[in-house]
Amino acid sequence: MSENTLMHDTDKIRRVSKKARWKCFLNWIFYAHSCYNYERLQGIGFLHAMCPIIDELYDKNDLEARSRAMERHTAFFNSEVRTGSAIVGLCASMEERIASGEEALADDALPSIKYGLMGPLAGIGDTFIQAILAPLLLSVALGLAESGNVLGPILYFLVFVAVVAALGYWSFNLGYKKGDEALMSFIESGVINKIISGAGIMGCTVMGALVAKYVTLSTTVSFKLTTGVFNLQTDVFDAIMPCMLPLILTMVVYRRMDKGCSALKMMLILIIGGLVLGLLHII
Repeated sequence: MSENTLMHDTDKIRRVSKKARWKCFLNWIFYAHSCYNYERLQGIGFLHAMCPIIDELYDKNDLEARSRAMERHTAFFNSEVRTGSAIVGLCASMEERIASGEEALADDALPSIKYGLMGPLAGIGDTFIQAILAPLLLSVALGLAESGNVLGPILYFLVFVAVVAALGYWSFNLGYKKGDEALMSFIESGVINKIISGAGIMGCTVMGALVAKYVTLSTTVSFKLTTGVFNLQTDVFDAIMPCMLPLILTMVVYRRMDKGCSALKMMLILIIGGLVLGLLHII
């Protein structure tokens, strides 16, 4: 019988309770980065998520089976927490099969699936959350906060948490119920590349709007000429392109951080540079 056939032969597979799956999901969402380290990254957090599954599948006196199961899930792992929960759900399903007698899955299939899926799913999650969700919600929340509406930060927090929690739970159930075939089909369909490409375009659009609205920089330099006062800001920069200086500043900051400059160092440079240029009456 092929391995894929075994995926669907559910008659003899031991199933964990819904409570155990729920605890598994919550453990992953809240403790994915517990004991985070450079050797295993999220490995210990992954094990903590799998503990409710292991507790139900293996007798407490069967120390050898429990130790093997726990050892399987301390290996190196790194993915975006919400979309990566699909792998947690998938591994929970595979642990049911291993405990039901398909022990061959533990040595090859389970590690291969984990390592093969964690990168692509991280790409989807990071792109969606960082390039689409966060900028869009921030653009709305900042507009409310700027007008003095206290609902700005509250709305951002509530909507962000609700969306990422729903995404994580949906991903977990997708991995648990549909298995590796559904996930691999989704990855191989090319949808990921379309999502990343579309998210990049939308993210750039949103960030461009945020720069134009919230980044401010102008010069006060002016010259008295025989024909009148020549203002460098209005007569040069604004004439070429409105918000030209904020755009240049943003691109310089982006370039420096892309070269490895830390956020803290960049903030200090901006503060000191602003003070110096302000005292010199340049800005």
